Amino acid sequence: MTASAFPGRGQYSIYTGRATNWPLVTLSAVLAVPLLVMGWSSDGSRRGLVVPFLVVIVAVLVNVLTGSSVRTTAGPGGVSIRFGLLGWPRCTYGLDQIERAEVIDLHSWYVVYGFWWTGRRTCCTVRSGPTLRLTLRTGRTVTVTVPDPGAAVAVIREAMPA
Repeated sequence: MTASAFPGRGQYSIYTGRATNWPLVTLSAVLAVPLLVMGWSSDGSRRGLVVPFLVVIVAVLVNVLTGSSVRTTAGPGGVSIRFGLLGWPRCTYGLDQIERAEVIDLHSWYVVYGFWWTGRRTCCTVRSGPTLRLTLRTGRTVTVTVPDPGAAVAVIREAMPA
């Protein structure tokens, strides 16, 4: 967490954090190997492996680029969430949209290991344990994995108008 002075109302803290789950990315790559085995033709030729091999390479590459980590920034500008090495997909929630910020204990059954969206919830999680949950003024909840959810909540509460 870093503190920076902004013009106008004084000092505000800014929280930045990155949560990763490389073991899951590795496991997904390993589990893609059966696609290659199924693609091996019965006559033993390797020509049948071209399409499954390309599918596996693209799937692993997309997983590494978008699902390997969640980067979160919280402060006077609201909360910004970016995924993977490219920072996409991304979500941004202004302070005026946030009704409440809290720390919850996310059980492993509820971890989505990436980005998941429904009409009432957005989940940006890569591991279980203490997690940041935002409740928006619309009633929608946003759950995001951060390294120190307590610090993120403190920064959001500090930045929210009184």
